[in-house]
Amino acid sequence: MSTVHHRYADVSGHRIFYREAGDADAPTIVLLHGFPTSSFMFRELIPALAGRFHVIAPDHLGFGLSDAPPVDAFGYTFDALTDLTARLLGQLGVSRYAIYVQDYGAPIGWRLAVADPGAITAIITQNGNGYEAGFVESFWEPIRDYQREQTPENEANARGALTLDAIRWQYLTGVPDESVVSPDTWHHDFALVSRPGNDEIQLSLFRDYASNPPLYPALHAYLRAHRPPLLAAWGRNDPIFGPDGARAFADDVPDAEIHLIDGGHFLLESAGDEVADLIRGFLGRALGTA
Repeated sequence: MSTVHHRYADVSGHRIFYREAGDADAPTIVLLHGFPTSSFMFRELIPALAGRFHVIAPDHLGFGLSDAPPVDAFGYTFDALTDLTARLLGQLGVSRYAIYVQDYGAPIGWRLAVADPGAITAIITQNGNGYEAGFVESFWEPIRDYQREQTPENEANARGALTLDAIRWQYLTGVPDESVVSPDTWHHDFALVSRPGNDEIQLSLFRDYASNPPLYPALHAYLRAHRPPLLAAWGRNDPIFGPDGARAFADDVPDAEIHLIDGGHFLLESAGDEVADLIRGFLGRALGTA
């Protein structure tokens, strides 16, 4: 099994944690995590890919083991998180890479791709939305209410997503056999979002998520113009981003490889081996490393 290194980098005065494995001369894949987790979600995928690829998985600022400055010291937006990610990759000398995006990782990955299309060698999206079609309204309605108006009631409803029960729900809903998902996952995430001040960080990003759908037309134009190799490995039972979000990529990348897998939002927890096999085959074809 490949050795995984656990490292820190100073990026614009912030300490960013990242996991790295594989030969630095091999094709690079950057793994971008979602809410409310961190690069911890890739703990088993990284060694599964590192035999053939150079793998980098950062924790976004405010998540995991990266710094989490308070909201009055840092403006938490998806633009700002993207800028830190781009700067980290620049410091590591990574100029060409594939991206794996999930949940919050998607709007960060889309910004990276639109800003520098030539950097992106391939895209893997695992329940990482890029179309209005993917939103499951029953989940997003209270978040959108909070985006429109930060009343005490709307804020209380949005804060519901930060509870242990809500995080557990994200991990287990739609999973055919819940016993295969380790409780360590939701307890790990809950402990980190429960740190003093982290709730305000998460609320800031809930509000700023409204900035992402307006960028979708630019994403779709990029996909049509550059036709990057694209794999959608999607938990078909995701209660946050439904399978229409996966199917929609074929509208702009007709040869996209779309796989709807029996699972939920955090598909790696229940179908990690299947997803790893799909990625290795896909990148082998896309990058000529088969």
